Amino acid sequence: MLANMLKKMFGSQNERLLKTMQPVVERINALEPEIKALDDAALVAKTAEFRQRLEQGATLDELLPEAFAVVREASVRVLGLRHFDVQLIGGMVLHQGRIAEMKTGEGKTLVATLAVYLNALGGRGVHVVTVNDYLARRDSEWMGQLYTFLGLTVGVIVHGLDDQQRKEAYGADVTYGTNNEFGFDYLRDNMKFRVEDFCQREYNFAIVDEVDSILIDEARTPLIISGPADASTELYVKVNTLLPRFKAETHFTVDEKAKSVALTEEGVALGEELLGVENLYDPRNIEQLHHLTQALKAHVLFKRDVDYLVRDDQVVIVDEFTGRAMAGRRFSDGLHQALEAKEGVRVERENQTMASITFQNYFRMYEKLAGMTGTADTEAAEFKKIYNLDVMVIPTHHPMIRIDYPDAIYKTLAAKYRAIVREIKELHEKGQPVLVGTINIDVSEKISAMLKKQKIPHAVLNAKQHDKEAEIVADAGQRGKVTIATNMAGRGTDIKLGEGVAELGGLHILGTGRHESRRIDNQLRGRSGRQGDPGSSRFFLSLEDDLLRIFGSERISGIMDRLGMEEDEPIEHNMISKAIENAQRKVEGHNFEIRKHLLEYDDVMNKQREVIYSQRREVLSSTDLKEVVWEMVEDLVQGLVAEFADEKVLSADWDWNGLNERCTILFGFAPEWDEEARADLNAEQLTDRLRQLLTQRYEEREAQVGTENMRQLERIILLQMVDSHWKEHLLNMDHLKEGIGLRGYGQKNPLIEYKREGFQMFMEMIDRMREQTVSTLFRVRLVRDDEVEAMEAQQRNRRPPMQLSREEAGAPRQPTVNRPEDKVGRNAPCPCGSGKKYKRCCGRQ
Repeated sequence: MLANMLKKMFGSQNERLLKTMQPVVERINALEPEIKALDDAALVAKTAEFRQRLEQGATLDELLPEAFAVVREASVRVLGLRHFDVQLIGGMVLHQGRIAEMKTGEGKTLVATLAVYLNALGGRGVHVVTVNDYLARRDSEWMGQLYTFLGLTVGVIVHGLDDQQRKEAYGADVTYGTNNEFGFDYLRDNMKFRVEDFCQREYNFAIVDEVDSILIDEARTPLIISGPADASTELYVKVNTLLPRFKAETHFTVDEKAKSVALTEEGVALGEELLGVENLYDPRNIEQLHHLTQALKAHVLFKRDVDYLVRDDQVVIVDEFTGRAMAGRRFSDGLHQALEAKEGVRVERENQTMASITFQNYFRMYEKLAGMTGTADTEAAEFKKIYNLDVMVIPTHHPMIRIDYPDAIYKTLAAKYRAIVREIKELHEKGQPVLVGTINIDVSEKISAMLKKQKIPHAVLNAKQHDKEAEIVADAGQRGKVTIATNMAGRGTDIKLGEGVAELGGLHILGTGRHESRRIDNQLRGRSGRQGDPGSSRFFLSLEDDLLRIFGSERISGIMDRLGMEEDEPIEHNMISKAIENAQRKVEGHNFEIRKHLLEYDDVMNKQREVIYSQRREVLSSTDLKEVVWEMVEDLVQGLVAEFADEKVLSADWDWNGLNERCTILFGFAPEWDEEARADLNAEQLTDRLRQLLTQRYEEREAQVGTENMRQLERIILLQMVDSHWKEHLLNMDHLKEGIGLRGYGQKNPLIEYKREGFQMFMEMIDRMREQTVSTLFRVRLVRDDEVEAMEAQQRNRRPPMQLSREEAGAPRQPTVNRPEDKVGRNAPCPCGSGKKYKRCCGRQ
């Protein structure tokens, strides 16, 4: 109550911030006559003037009013579009590194030009991130006219470019591209063998379009570059043939909320019988258990034409947020292979991770980050917590007059579909255009088939045919048009009303079901009522919809039965509307937990990734790495002395044979120590003698090979060691993450255990890398000059076939057991990894 009173007295924080921006808007408007009076040459010359002022100490904030006025005037001359006052506010919000929430149709693309131009003046580059290649290319060409006119360079990053084209695009003042392309380029750069081959430069400023989709929805799935592993694919096919024997509830249980499958005791017994193993939970059989679980998941939880398509004998993922087919992307963890076995197409080999990063950690590298969307306020807390981004709601230029009707809820799916077709037919006959939003391809095709029977002409836009997306969606506002689209409908494409349509009520949005996220529903609604146009929307639901079925519709169904409601009679009730919203909140909360979980685990890897990538860049950019090598040698010498020189014992009695063996392993030779040399030594003297011996040996090696060749070899071998050990470490971390959930049975926090063991594994990897680098350099054979160059060229071209993918879920694989004693037996090894029997460890009463 007090908060509401204060809000009435002082206004919301959003309103107060908007008020502080109003004087700046007035300053920009006051400059308009002066800027308008300039000819084209004088207007273009402003860019050079601004850059000079920056070099002389001016700040971007000081330049903002005049720079925005220049962009507005240039836009009028080049594009025929003049920024409204509310768009100027949107530009200021982006420049401040915030998220601008602007209703669909308010011109976000044009708003971005203000902040992009201002921040590109510094010459450090600005990235504009879009959701797909089409929008990246379209916006770079459309808004690129404005930047080019003002003397800035523009690049675009889309699928299929070579490294040189990418490097040129990143070198531009303004670079458009998709989140996937930016992220994968970062990973690919950190796998290259020459600094001059890197495509990206510094991470200065990024503006993310549809920021909620990219930084929230897609943040559940990390970017992964992987290469083929050695594992056979036969087991996927074999396990797939066994699946018909497994019955739901008897052999396995399904948790649709968590998208997981768990074997029952009977299921484990059947699996052991069919696979011919004694104990599925024996560590030796963990691979077969994993294959069985993934096969069940593929058959039970993943539906064809909903979660994936089969096209050209390949399983193609359908993005759940955009409805697009994601060609070339693969589910990880063997799930994609399980789907290939299920659909009877060729099973590709499983891949091994070579590099990965989450969108959260990629975008947090930018010095300044901003975003635009029509729907961000519902996720404001997550934007602040994860990215430290504030959300500001920008007022609309024209008042919103769209009518949002209450949801119509039916008892069965069949009744819902009949009602949908009735409404489409009625609106079509009166000439009002209808955009039908579906959650997946399956529903879009079902509605299409029903409309064909009614002989209602319509267009279908889904992942199976999205080549004409812009054309179909742009035409959706014409008189009598019926357009069916999955939830990617119209992203970034304006739906303009045809002649006479406004008088008929504008575009009507018909939702065939609620999405898990309220934002996706709001995005669909936002296709109508743009820029003050009339419009309407209504969602049709049934108690058999997944959202209501999974999150409990029995109470609602009971009410409908008690009221004696007919199957084709809809119900509209506040209690039901609240139940639906609560269901969506639960799913949104669950998805936030997944993203948070993923980030917590990736934060561990991120620190390690930063160490390795910075070390790699140091190796690539240095001309002389001898000092780095000698730091490694020094560390090894200190370790040897600590191990063998016990100051409490006379030096003559030290383990000289052990020291010689270790020297032979590390440096390829055993020092000669006579009795006199071993007497009366301390640790410091032994350190000096080892250092002298190794320096002499290394200088001899360098004289044999040649100084220049030795410097090249140091770089080649260091890179080889960093890359091979990092790749192996990523595999080991993947394995650790897979099994870490089981630590929960031992009353341990899996995340803390993952951090502790991950750090230990990383330090062990660094030690191995150091030892093998030094050992290789001390053993290096005599080589000719051309052989060194050949080695360097071979390493440069050593790029194995790479698979770009997005994981189905980035958090650790959850254990597929309910109670360990039910599955592994009290005499079996404890799942917590202690090595003890379960009854002696976590199962102790």
